[in-house]
Amino acid sequence: MARRVHQPLEDQEFDFILGMAAGGPVLAYFCGTWPKAVEACRAMDAVVGALAEEYGTRLTAVRADMTRCPSATKRYGVASAPTAVLVKDGGAVASQEGPMSPEEFRAFLDAHL
Repeated sequence: MARRVHQPLEDQEFDFILGMAAGGPVLAYFCGTWPKAVEACRAMDAVVGALAEEYGTRLTAVRADMTRCPSATKRYGVASAPTAVLVKDGGAVASQEGPMSPEEFRAFLDAHL
């Protein structure tokens, strides 16, 4: 996974990363630890890592474990993994459940950035 993708260990770190983004767009993708979710999230890791590199400073990317970040999971209404949530100024502007191809992910971001 690219170094540009942050992996908070808990809710406080998740909120810290959002704060460091200074209101800029944050792509938070929520993953789970159950077998089916792990497989889908691993596939998303490569896609998000590549997009984080491509978008550079225009986007902060965060991979959040639903178990370790329960408050963030609840705040953004995440019910399954993987789920991508685009956050601006602390609020969700768009979300998408399920794995996405690089093209689908790029279209999701471009439609809402």
